[in-house]
Amino acid sequence: MTSTLTVDKAGRVVLPKPVRDELQLSPGDSLELESSEDRIVLRPVRGAGPLRKKSGIWVFRTGEPLSAATVNQAINGTRRDRDQQNLSTHRVERNGLPAKVQGKRGRAR
Repeated sequence: MTSTLTVDKAGRVVLPKPVRDELQLSPGDSLELESSEDRIVLRPVRGAGPLRKKSGIWVFRTGEPLSAATVNQAINGTRRDRDQQNLSTHRVERNGLPAKVQGKRGRAR
């Protein structure tokens, strides 16, 4: 893709949206600039880590597809952990009301 960009008074240029989308660039991403003679080359700076942002969501890339069983196991484990945390936070007392709502003698306020 070839386009003509204009440098503004502050020395900035705007990368066209199709280019940002194709390279998965988001606000705050870094670019490496290389210049020689009459050329300027910009390259996205990508970390060595397997996490990348894709459509606003962090995606873990392993280089190999995960099986449906592995994905389901991860989802079920996360749900189980969340449910255990929610249940321990919202303990239910004798009359079915949350412990925080009960008065001194076990009556609801």
